[in-house]
Amino acid sequence: MEDQFAALHENPDIIIATPGRLVHVAVEMNLKLQSVEYVVFDEADRLFEMGFAEQLQEIISRLPGGHQTVLFSATLPKMLVEFARAGLTEPVLIRLDVDAKLNEQLKTSFFLVREDTKAAVLLYLLRNVVRPQDQTVVFVATKHHAEYLTELLTAQRVSCTHIYSALDQTARKINLAKFTHGKCSALIVTDLAARGLDIPLLDNVINYSFPAKSKLFLHRVGRVARAGRSGTAYSLVAPDEVPYLLDLHLFLGRALNLARPQEEASGAVSLDGVLGRVPQSVVDDEDGGLRSALEASLELRGLGRVAENAQQQYLRSRPAPSPESIKRAKELDLAGLGLHPLFSSRFEDGELERLRLVDSIKKYRARTTIFEINASSRDLSCQVMRAKRQKDCKAIANFQQGRQERREGPAGPAPKEEQPEKEEEDAGESVEAIFSEVVGKKRQAPGPSRAAKRRREEMRQQDQEFYVPYRPRDFDSERGLSVGGAGGAFEQQVAGAVLDLMGDEAQNLSRGRQQLKWDRKKKRFVGQSGQEDKKKIKTESGRFISSSYKRDLYQKWKQKQKIDDRDSEEEGASDQRGPARRGGRRGRSQGASQPPGGPGSRVRSELRTKQQILKQRRRAQKMRFLQRGGLKQLSARNRRRAQELRQGAFGRGAPSKKGKMRKRM
Repeated sequence: MEDQFAALHENPDIIIATPGRLVHVAVEMNLKLQSVEYVVFDEADRLFEMGFAEQLQEIISRLPGGHQTVLFSATLPKMLVEFARAGLTEPVLIRLDVDAKLNEQLKTSFFLVREDTKAAVLLYLLRNVVRPQDQTVVFVATKHHAEYLTELLTAQRVSCTHIYSALDQTARKINLAKFTHGKCSALIVTDLAARGLDIPLLDNVINYSFPAKSKLFLHRVGRVARAGRSGTAYSLVAPDEVPYLLDLHLFLGRALNLARPQEEASGAVSLDGVLGRVPQSVVDDEDGGLRSALEASLELRGLGRVAENAQQQYLRSRPAPSPESIKRAKELDLAGLGLHPLFSSRFEDGELERLRLVDSIKKYRARTTIFEINASSRDLSCQVMRAKRQKDCKAIANFQQGRQERREGPAGPAPKEEQPEKEEEDAGESVEAIFSEVVGKKRQAPGPSRAAKRRREEMRQQDQEFYVPYRPRDFDSERGLSVGGAGGAFEQQVAGAVLDLMGDEAQNLSRGRQQLKWDRKKKRFVGQSGQEDKKKIKTESGRFISSSYKRDLYQKWKQKQKIDDRDSEEEGASDQRGPARRGGRRGRSQGASQPPGGPGSRVRSELRTKQQILKQRRRAQKMRFLQRGGLKQLSARNRRRAQELRQGAFGRGAPSKKGKMRKRM
């Protein structure tokens, strides 16, 4: 701190500092920062995630009105957008990553797997699907998953390394150098750690944990298929992650292709954008080796338990999908999903036939109910169920037919089921409007009357000129961008770039959730940020900062360095005024006495105060006393005085006196 006080007294042109230390020094020295013209916040997203928003606001409040603020960031979290909206004047967004959609050279594949079999599928992909010379990045949810998978894959002789946000900087550089130089083919990272990593020749991306936000998926897979190169993104989707997959396709405007069992043998289905199952034989083969490794290593079992606990906390903290996607995910026939074409093309016909037989046994469902099992035709319960089935057979058939059509159709953004019927009706109405009489009209199909259908159409009819829909056309795309509120041009520019990354540690995962604490005075639960117990002081700008920033270190340093308050005030005034003016009441001599060191430098005053002069005189007197042997003379004089007091205490100095007086002496 003392060196920094001295450095600031020299009026530097450029200051490179962390926000916390700069605020500490500014509060101690009471700096105004009125001569600052440019402020640069590097890695601004990281500064806000580390909790420096309060310090950045304090720094901005001390700056003059005509300064320019520049923020550099790899991602654009919502907190940074709010800071730019509230603390900056006329902000402008300059983006280098203008891709908002997937690259055409990028191929995507989605595998429906259980959460406990993801490690086995990942091992199969790295061993058999991904080429050995390709570089692959695996994205996981937390740092505990990264550590566990690294040890697990290393035990299976798969060369890999890991990087997460809390990793030491030296270890981070070493692991990244191993991956970039080809020492290992797989890099396991979290979203926070992957931000800022620049790997130009990346071939594959594997989403071990499917992202909860569509923008985050683009942020992950956008690292491959660059500069005309092709790449592949493999995603392991658990059953509870299917709604996020539907949200992603709504955001991209694509249809989700489901693998069909009847198309497995043909092999004509493309691999791009297909959701399919993984054969159970593949899972069993790889899972057996993983279980053997877990049984042989106590450390792996411990890491596995920690990863399971981290997964549970991650599930509680991730954002929820949209209600529409949850509803559509329940309508999907995931039990009848076919094998992914990537796996079906690698098996022979006999193996595929065996897998289909196992799937048919798994999907078997009895047609009778519990009331009809082992019951004769005369039982009342059996007769009731038969009568009910006969009465509702038409509704059951219509429901099953509609569900089958929805399953066979693409799981796209908005299936249009009634389009052909509507076009046919429009064509019929146009013919009747042209001709007064039409001979040979079409025979009406059995079902609801045409008048009832027309009444329903009139109720659903929309006036294209005056109808206002309850949601905009780009509702799904804007929801994927996760921006709240509307504003001016800056808000519209920043809408496509906002991305909030989840933490990869326990304290970072729970930071987004508001903690509740019981307030005894208000008799209710109130939100807390974990900093209510800290003492704070109010600055001149009206903001409250931690009281640890004001400890009078600067005053102690000035007393130690013999710097007068008048000098510091003059220095502050000279900083605000800029270069010293020439002339004035004293004429030209004041400007001529300035040294040639520079326009802002001046000679330190050599006039001493009364206290300094008195202190110097006392110090010189003490030195002269010690140099003349004053200590020896003082000790001899004290001995003589003690002897005189001893002799005079008993009067007459009679040393031969006997009795108690002599003993006391």
